[in-house]
Amino acid sequence: MTASAAHRADRAASDRSFLFVLGSSRPEGNTEILARAAAEQLPAGISQRWVDLNQLPLPDFQDGRHETETWPAVENEETLRQATVEATDVVLVSPLYWYTLSAQTKRYLDYWSGWLTEPGSDFKQRMAGRTLWGVTVMADRDDAVGDGLVTTLNNTAAYMRMRFGGVLFGNGSRPGQVRNDERAMVRAKTFFERETPPARFPYEEEADAR
Repeated sequence: MTASAAHRADRAASDRSFLFVLGSSRPEGNTEILARAAAEQLPAGISQRWVDLNQLPLPDFQDGRHETETWPAVENEETLRQATVEATDVVLVSPLYWYTLSAQTKRYLDYWSGWLTEPGSDFKQRMAGRTLWGVTVMADRDDAVGDGLVTTLNNTAAYMRMRFGGVLFGNGSRPGQVRNDERAMVRAKTFFERETPPARFPYEEEADAR
């Protein structure tokens, strides 16, 4: 790599910022362990911010889109909204609970609905072109069991016109067990290097194939 190419790469890295949203029901769980293993491989110039939804809890989302009065922001909501819009890459770190996202993670995404419809909101425009990623650990060893979670994240990214980096899967149930999943730990080393194409709904992909 030439000096100028290296400079461009360093500048590109410094322009990126990763937000890791922890949605596990226990601290330092297997999914967080796997996410941190992947994050360790990011270049030093890339900013990382970690938020724990247990430390910044949100009440159940109440849809006020068709109300006449402005719905008041709840505690922690603005902190999470600002962290989200400031990131170029949002990583949802959620164990597989009943074959999809944890309740904490799903509630965080529900709040995106409110951020989309606030008067004067530019949330969707700001998120377009950014990248959504997922990290999950589950007891089953077959990644296909997590297809529901992958579909949720892909379609969320497609609706927001974001890119989708895919999901890093790991196996584990007991605390720390994911460290024994050699395949997951190998994948973690290069997970954030993968291509991140614009997310597409299945019907869009079918139309493109015609």
